[in-house]
Amino acid sequence: MIIEPITKLTPWQIRDRQFVWGDRTHIMGVLNITPDSFSDGGRFNSLDAARQQVAQMLPYIDILDIGGESTRPNAEPVSIAEECDRVLPIIATLRAEYPHLSISVDTMKSAVAKEAIATGADMINDVSAGRFDSAMLSLAGKLQVPIFLMHMQGKPQTMQTNPQYKNVVREVLQFLSDAIQMAKACGVPSHLVAIDPGIGFGKTLDHNLELIKNLSTFKNIKAPLLMGVSRKSFIGTICDRPNPSDRLFGTIAACTACIAGGADILRVHDPKEIFDACRISDAIFR
Repeated sequence: MIIEPITKLTPWQIRDRQFVWGDRTHIMGVLNITPDSFSDGGRFNSLDAARQQVAQMLPYIDILDIGGESTRPNAEPVSIAEECDRVLPIIATLRAEYPHLSISVDTMKSAVAKEAIATGADMINDVSAGRFDSAMLSLAGKLQVPIFLMHMQGKPQTMQTNPQYKNVVREVLQFLSDAIQMAKACGVPSHLVAIDPGIGFGKTLDHNLELIKNLSTFKNIKAPLLMGVSRKSFIGTICDRPNPSDRLFGTIAACTACIAGGADILRVHDPKEIFDACRISDAIFR
């Protein structure tokens, strides 16, 4: 089966790079400036460590996603000031070193997003889809920047307690459709909104698998589709890999399935290894 876009999406122009959706898979590299992220918390907290990590990822990524607050299950929130202290120096340094790099800020706080964009970030990745901060969508509309909207049932502190759905695919699809309409109402151009079904965010193992198996359904929403399956716990459960850093091969398999389902962007911790998987999968499925 060859995946073809139902409707050709409007490309994004970010600095000197044009993102043409549907032609190939784009890679978003993860840079967590946190002490407690589920996979690599504490590894890149220093400026030097972050710069070294980005230098290794740079040949393989299209977007760098920088986050200063963990959204793993049971993660504790941090203040606006602390989150800004974590991410803004990194963004400023990387913007100076890599003028053409596309940078997204992974945050649920509009105040952090505003400062990050002013410092050099290009887009917003909000795992709450604007639900936790009523000013987030309006900010994206005012600044006219791309925004990623993700589905999450509950909050990070509670989302994995007992997630339940009558029909997970239908409910997530409806949530994301509604989120796009809310973003448009706040002035965000429809072509600058991307969606993310939120694998692992308020979902059981079966929910995650059901979403991935039915991913092509989400192509009915006329928006770029981001998938974040990298090192997720469902891979650890299936493959008996309790350590997230041991889940590379499972991640590659899950990413391939996502590409077959029509994913436009993959958010990953290991872009070098995922790069070849994307190229092969694109050659087959696109």
